[in-house]
Parts: sequence; C-alpha cells; structure tokens
Amino acid sequence: MAATRVLTAAAATTQPTSCFLSKRAFLLPAKTSSLALSFNRRPLVLKSKRPFSCSAIYNPQTKVQEEGQSETLDYRVFFLDGGSGKKVSPWHDIPLTLGDGVFNFIVEIPKESKAKMEVATDEDYTPIKQDTKKGKLRYYPYNINWNYGLLPQTWEDPSQANPEVEGAFGDNDPVDVVEIGEAQRKIGEVLKIKPLAALAMIDEGELDWKIVAISLDDPKAHLVNDVDDVEKHFPGTLTAIRDWFRDYKIPDGKPANRFGLGDKPANKDYALKIIHETNESWAKLVKRSVDAGDLSLF
Repeated sequence: MAATRVLTAAAATTQPTSCFLSKRAFLLPAKTSSLALSFNRRPLVLKSKRPFSCSAIYNPQTKVQEEGQSETLDYRVFFLDGGSGKKVSPWHDIPLTLGDGVFNFIVEIPKESKAKMEVATDEDYTPIKQDTKKGKLRYYPYNINWNYGLLPQTWEDPSQANPEVEGAFGDNDPVDVVEIGEAQRKIGEVLKIKPLAALAMIDEGELDWKIVAISLDDPKAHLVNDVDDVEKHFPGTLTAIRDWFRDYKIPDGKPANRFGLGDKPANKDYALKIIHETNESWAKLVKRSVDAGDLSLF
C-alpha cells in the first residue's frame, strides 16, 4: 500500500481565478506582485488526445503519496490535491508566486543527503523520483549541504540562448533553488521562500540557474533580503554553493562546471528577473507555443 504524508503548504488569502488551459477554476493569492504569472491572461482552448489542465491548485494541505521503496528504480513521490485526493503535478499545478516577493519552492533533495532526486518532467503528473544513468540510481559523491529543489511553473527553454551568459541555452528543466535555512526538509515539502541571489551555472554548455533563497519560517529569514545580507549573516555560503556545484562531477571523471556573470552571484533583482523570464517560458510551453518534446504537460 502506498504511504501518504500530508505536508502543510504555504497559506495565504485566496480568490478563484480561471486558467488559460482549463475550464475548471483554481485558486491564486488575492495579492499579486509585479511578477504576476504570465499565464493569467486569457482563455485558450487546447485540442489534445487526453485531458490536460495547467490549473494551479492552492490548498493549505498538499498530500504527498510515496509509491515503491525509496532508493529503488520504482520509487515515486506523487502530489495529491488536498481536497479531492487526485494526482496533480508539482511542476504545473502548484502556483509559482504568492505575491509580495514570496514564491513556492518544492523540495526534491533534503540537505545533508546525496540521493539525486528530481521531478520526472517526462512522466504523467511529474512525480519526484531518483535520477538514473544507464539504468542505475544516481547519487552525488557527497552530501549536499542545503535543501534543493525547484520553482514550479518555470522552465529553462533549450531553444533560447542567453546573451548575458555566454549565449548558453536553457537546460530544459524547471529552475533550481538552493534553500539555505537551518532545517532539513522532507522530499515533497512545499515551502514559502524569498529569493536572495542567483548563480548562472553552465553545465556541459547548458545554462542551469541556481536561485539562492531562504524559507520564510527560518529564524534568520528576517535578516536577509539580498545578496549582501547573505554574505553578512551566512558568511561563506555563496562561495560554498558555487564551489559545490562546480566540483561535484569531478569525482566521476568529468570536468568542473563553470559559472557565468563573472563567476559571481547576481543580486535579488536579477534573480527575480530570471524567475519572471522562466515563468514566461513555462507559459509558452504549456500553451504549446514551443515544442514540448518528451516533456509531460499533464
């Protein structure tokens, strides 16, 4: 029998809103920021062989259902609507922004662990699974020291070159988040975060943004609002993050990753720009304005 956990997600005042790819209503925060979700514009009718909904759920409780045994090829962590119990996609159905510069963050890899977990972007409902290579489960060579995961409703478009980062193309994944708070979180946990900085990692020629953020419930969250605050209250952390992601492939005989933007972290405003741009790319993806390839939009 599949195990089901209930994780309390971010809570906020909500109002019904309609989604451009769905006839059914979904909920978004009543307040919106300058980074208003780009999908919230007009209805769009999509012809598809199967029903598809990009509607964002907003339920104070998100159920997480584990199927299979952890650290096996069959292990999956599915997300369930807290009301109906139906499967939903953590990538497509959980809203990105909560307003006032606050965003949802989905934990894939808890800090101080090394199983390489990720949202399965090519599977229905995009559950979290352990990454594989040549049929074998993947692990980092050493523990990651921060909570790691994704921003929902973002996508790094592999057809778009970024002129500010050596013309590198997107890596075809949601945007990654490195959450620097003190608590070790659980796989599938949904946290309210505020972005603080951005690192432009180049992995085998692909652009793989790392948004550095902190959960709002962390004891030091009120102290940090931008990149300089991170250096002040978490000294050495930004350098440690950069070095960790630069070097983690070296033990496997691969070259080190590189970083654009002068090898330095960009500030909060730049991080917000990246989030906004990749949300717009995601909107084009789910509208089928660009080729989805093998990606699941379900």
